[in-house]
Amino acid sequence: MNSSACSGDKGPGEATEERCFLSISEAAALERELLDEYRFGRQQLVELCGYGSAVAVAKAFPLPSLSRKQRTVLVVCGPEQNGAVGLACARHLRVFDYQPSIFCPARSADALHCDLTTQCEKMDIPFLSFLPAEVRLIDDAYGLVVDAVLGPGVRPAEAGGPCARALVTLKRLSIPLVSLDVPSGWDTEAGGDAKDEVQPDVLVSFAAPKSCASRFSGRHHFVVGRFVPDDVRRKFGLLLPKYTGTDCVAAL
Repeated sequence: MNSSACSGDKGPGEATEERCFLSISEAAALERELLDEYRFGRQQLVELCGYGSAVAVAKAFPLPSLSRKQRTVLVVCGPEQNGAVGLACARHLRVFDYQPSIFCPARSADALHCDLTTQCEKMDIPFLSFLPAEVRLIDDAYGLVVDAVLGPGVRPAEAGGPCARALVTLKRLSIPLVSLDVPSGWDTEAGGDAKDEVQPDVLVSFAAPKSCASRFSGRHHFVVGRFVPDDVRRKFGLLLPKYTGTDCVAAL
């Protein structure tokens, strides 16, 4: 997917060309449109993205093709909204018969985070008290890792020490890494440096890919955006993929 061919120059209210990527300001404006004008709830959007993320994982790593060990998934959830999506994703993965565990580098007191944490606990999803510094232990224990540490526009320095330390570990993994919306630590506009940032095998974009996704070079890129109303898509000039049947995610 070519960013120059898919990007428009107009603002979200003036979009006349269809494009594949959203800037961070456009992504925030689209979310405000859903929340304020269409009366989506924050929990509703988190659930839609969390469910879609779990479906994307199942498409990239189909359960029948995995060994028992490969079905184990470590979901690393930060304290912001992406972390809430990660918690919802872990719960849906459990329903899909994967074996998720969760690590939260920094717990959030946000009511939605607390509710989702309770749901995961009551479904007997284990929470790790620490993330092993020795990467080999993670590689040996899990089949893949879901990166829900930071969201768009959040830099490691802003998130605090525990999240930054978790990212140092995620950069060194040998097992597949799935990043939600934006790979944690990437500049939402410019992307990531292969030497200094996490490099996911799978990227799951919410609503529409962000600008940095033009530099993603992993194996699979999915978008969870079927819930975006057609009027909103047209307002922002988005060229979204076709969804098959009743699928809530589409491959790019």
